[in-house]
Amino acid sequence: MITIGIPRAFLYYDYGHCCRAFFEELGARVIVSGESNLEILDKGAELCVDEACLALKLFYGHTADIKNKVDYLFIPRLTSISKGEYICPKIGGLPDLVRHTIPGVPKLISPEINLRKSYRQLIPAVLEAGRYFTRDDRKIMTAYRKAANMWRENTKYSLFIPPAEGPSLNIAVIGHSYNVHDRIISMNTLEKLKSSGASVYTCEMLPEELINNECGSLSKKIFWHYGRKTVGSCLYLSKQIEIDGIIFLMTYGCGVDSFMADYAERKIRRQSSVPFMLINLDEHTGEAGLNTRLEAFTDMVGMRKSEYA
Repeated sequence: MITIGIPRAFLYYDYGHCCRAFFEELGARVIVSGESNLEILDKGAELCVDEACLALKLFYGHTADIKNKVDYLFIPRLTSISKGEYICPKIGGLPDLVRHTIPGVPKLISPEINLRKSYRQLIPAVLEAGRYFTRDDRKIMTAYRKAANMWRENTKYSLFIPPAEGPSLNIAVIGHSYNVHDRIISMNTLEKLKSSGASVYTCEMLPEELINNECGSLSKKIFWHYGRKTVGSCLYLSKQIEIDGIIFLMTYGCGVDSFMADYAERKIRRQSSVPFMLINLDEHTGEAGLNTRLEAFTDMVGMRKSEYA
């Protein structure tokens, strides 16, 4: 049985479960790297260039964690995952980066995924990946449909934001999914907020229509996939009276967020009075400092809420 490795980083948080289902349907054994930890991060930082963003360093660590346990690594060449938009160039270059800078990596399954002009362009990539296991294209497409159905079933939106009563708060944590939902990158920000009694909302809870409506009112089109999602989410949530505060979570060295976060903050300041805080993280960020900022923000937002209640 062929063994496929999938690093638990970057777009794993959006599509990892359906990629796993696709390969397992074709008879492969899938190994996903373990939960992020400091050992994996340290290994990635050792292998990666210093100027890279924290998410890329973590990807290196996850790749190194499983490279000796599998026959192939699934690292697609992602150019675009949404029509009319691009993905981060670092993500697009992952196959070349891994192949030339991490010693001892196995063969890569790296079809190009470029949906900028049409979502139909996904099919050639699916067939290319599937032909590592079978020459029967019908079987490959059956596996693809099952994986796509799984993705749709697991993509659930939470539109209803109930008003938080008493000392409870509704806090939006905005950022790339692989930053917000990775426990090492985010230093458990979501859980820390929840343990303080806050209800937490993220970009993934908003349907694309709402995000696109907000971005459609901007003077220029945002052509970065995650840039559109973060800015659109910020603008929508800043208009919801139930939201008590917004935290924008980004990593140091992210070229897209270096101006998207500032753009979102400027727009929010003009159209809303909702409190906004930017948190910029790298591997040197101290957890005690983050805790202090989160506690100060929630205390300030709570006092503001009480004052205007």
